[in-house]
Amino acid sequence: MIEAHQLSKQFGSFQAVRELDLTIRPGELLALLGPNGAGKTTTVRMLGAILKPSAGSARICGRDVVAEARAVRGMVGLLTEYPGLYGRMSALDYLDFFGALLGLDPTARRARAELLLRQFGLWEARERKLDGYSKGMKQKIALVRALIHDPPVLFLDEPTTAMDPQSARTVRDAIGELRNADRSILLTTHNLSEAEVLADRIAIIRGGRIIAQGSFAELSRQLLGDSLFELRLAPPARGADLPPLLAGLAEVESVLPDGVRFRTPEPLRANPQILAHLAARGLPVVALSEVQRSLEDVYLRIVSDEHAAFNTGHTTNAGQEAAGSLEPELDAA
Repeated sequence: MIEAHQLSKQFGSFQAVRELDLTIRPGELLALLGPNGAGKTTTVRMLGAILKPSAGSARICGRDVVAEARAVRGMVGLLTEYPGLYGRMSALDYLDFFGALLGLDPTARRARAELLLRQFGLWEARERKLDGYSKGMKQKIALVRALIHDPPVLFLDEPTTAMDPQSARTVRDAIGELRNADRSILLTTHNLSEAEVLADRIAIIRGGRIIAQGSFAELSRQLLGDSLFELRLAPPARGADLPPLLAGLAEVESVLPDGVRFRTPEPLRANPQILAHLAARGLPVVALSEVQRSLEDVYLRIVSDEHAAFNTGHTTNAGQEAAGSLEPELDAA
């Protein structure tokens, strides 16, 4: 659905995006993360056939973003971080105007507008001028505009910016529902918990190049090591009794008064063996749980090291080499 090969953009002497390779499959949501100025918005503009690449190529649903730019724009729904709204129009007039530009007949665009306005809680405000909308309402109407023609590809640049928690939840739920076998979504966001919940895969961009790519589980394992578990025993058993018993089954990371924390690369095999091993020795297990790791842990680990601490030789899934060094940030937008 979305393909980029060696995609690059240069503004004068500044290289905003560098030889970017990216593939997004049907039904997949990829979150593109990175610091301000990393090249996220420039990438979205090139993929959306708004900005012409300096080098490389990209295709949307098989259509070239340069040679077939008009066709690409008709297949893409684009929500920018700062959407330009026509403030003197009502919501209905605004959506009708954009539906007409996209070739929808009057009946279809009216029905589609009503469906989306009701879905996003804006139907009662449909006759109000957009100038009178709150920031959150404006963001939602911009998202509705991006969806008016039911596009197979969505580019969502900071979709929940300026929204209150309830509105942001509505938009996140809608994004989750929009993902299906016939649609692909590229999401850029600074909200890492949002990306962790929504994304099938994550790509992290810095200095105009992708420095890490994969699912959250893959990146977490690659950056933070094997899964970490916490095992707790009922008194009078002590954590200090456990390390010798776990030898050969798991790597003990720390000893607690009533248990241990340990790592294992194969929890589905090792954890049942550990429980059986302890039960056979009469040691009562109160709890065995995985210590949760967040996308924030992974993200900060990747982007904070100027010397590319993530240089493992390849990026997960894509099979690309990780960057050997990270370039200084500039505002690529």
